[in-house]
Amino acid sequence: MTARRRIVRPRAGRIAAVAAVLGLSAYGVPAVVLAGEVPPRTTAAGVDIGGLSPARARARLEEAFARPGRMALAAPGRTVTVAPADLGLALDATATVAAAMDGVSTPAGVARGLLGSRALPPRVRVDERLLARKVAALARAVDRAPREGGVRYVGLEPRPVPPEAGRALNRAAAARAIRDAFLARRARVALPVRPLAPSVTAEKARAAAATARAAVAAPLTLTAGGRRATLSRARLAAHLRFVADGRGGLRPSFDAREVAAELRDELVPAAERPEDAGFTIAKGRPAVVPGRAGSGLDPAAVSAAVSAALASGSRTAGVALSRVEPALTTERARALGVREKVSSFTTRHPCCAPRVTNIHRIADLVDGHVVRPGATFSLNGLVGRRDRERGFVEAPMILNGRFVDDVGGGVSQFATTMFNAVFFGGFEDVRHTPHQFYISRYPAGRESTVSFPQPDFRWRNDSPYGVLIRTSYTSTSVTVEFWSTKRYDVESRSSARYAVKDFPTLTDSGPDCLPMGGVQGFAIDVWRIFRTGGEVVRRQRFHTVYAPEPRLTCT
Repeated sequence: MTARRRIVRPRAGRIAAVAAVLGLSAYGVPAVVLAGEVPPRTTAAGVDIGGLSPARARARLEEAFARPGRMALAAPGRTVTVAPADLGLALDATATVAAAMDGVSTPAGVARGLLGSRALPPRVRVDERLLARKVAALARAVDRAPREGGVRYVGLEPRPVPPEAGRALNRAAAARAIRDAFLARRARVALPVRPLAPSVTAEKARAAAATARAAVAAPLTLTAGGRRATLSRARLAAHLRFVADGRGGLRPSFDAREVAAELRDELVPAAERPEDAGFTIAKGRPAVVPGRAGSGLDPAAVSAAVSAALASGSRTAGVALSRVEPALTTERARALGVREKVSSFTTRHPCCAPRVTNIHRIADLVDGHVVRPGATFSLNGLVGRRDRERGFVEAPMILNGRFVDDVGGGVSQFATTMFNAVFFGGFEDVRHTPHQFYISRYPAGRESTVSFPQPDFRWRNDSPYGVLIRTSYTSTSVTVEFWSTKRYDVESRSSARYAVKDFPTLTDSGPDCLPMGGVQGFAIDVWRIFRTGGEVVRRQRFHTVYAPEPRLTCT
């Protein structure tokens, strides 16, 4: 009889099989549990998104990054508050959650989900160009050039000016700091600024004071073509500065722009100077009077010549005359479109009072002036201070609610006349100031006062054509005409006077007292109506309030 053989399986094989089954169970069960969720203990910028579905994780991140709201960007001298989106910064919540879910179903991902934790940097979208523009705009507000040591004059006495450090925003580091603060959800960002050292020290400025004193110790003579002009010590000091020479020292720098016109009158014969083109009115039509080029002074060349003479210790500087075109050439004058009278206004006054002299004088100074297209006319800018040297006299004017005598008093009548020429010419009123009290010789609500330096009367030529101003006067009237190309027919309409206030009665004494007649105060509205081809294209309202003028008796 044959014996049966017993088959014995290796013990090691059984163990391996059991281990395989257990391993599959250990991996498979958590993988099934974790599938579709962010692994536990996962954070992004400190925000816990573990165990959430991708949609809930995205929502939590977006809420957390929206909570700080606007960011305060702080630098010396400037702090601005701005939304991250305006800086080109935005959270990419979808990409951040996708990174958290990456590999979650792999054995390593499962092990990390069961046993470990994970801190992810959030994904952000950055518009680098927008961020750079915002940082550059902030830098323009923060940056400050260093103030070099220098010398300035108090009268004729030079005084050292101490240097002062500047600063500059580190733009690249600032952009990085803003990005990092957004990632960390910080509401305030301290932006890095680097100091800028001046090149001229306080010691150099003090040392230059001696040179500055010698520079104005005597007048300086300018020569050109056999003619001579003198810069007095006062004029030298008024326009002389000592500036950095690029080597740590100071050099003299004379600015001749403000004195060039005076020097031209002394150094250039009148017959050789350039002459602007102008206009004349012949048979009711404007005609161009040709201009011509001539000889003149280049302010930059005068500045360089005087500066070089002072640096060398010389008291004489030679300057060359140059060919100068007129400010208004014949060709430009013809292209201005000055073709017809577009407005005219006349105001009247009693004869022969001192104020009439001032009205005539300011009219002469303005007559023939041409206002270019787009330019703003300033009455004070053109005429300047009213003084006796140019023919103005003392006459009454309103100051602090009383009549007082002052040189140039009465020129407000000319301002009112011009204001009405502007009004009916359809040009832009930039600034006019009605009188404090109503004056019966002027149209109520359509008048303007003027004094120097303020209040000024200004208007803008908002047309594409030039405007020629012509003035004329009699012993009892003054007229302002505007010649250009007509754009509008302008009509004026006024409301009735309202909010009427009676005037007080006062008594005063003293040699400076000027009687006042007493006029009621009131408010009034004036409308300027623009028409083109008979159709109304625009309306403009002027609201004026007049204070009561007291009845003042001088005893």
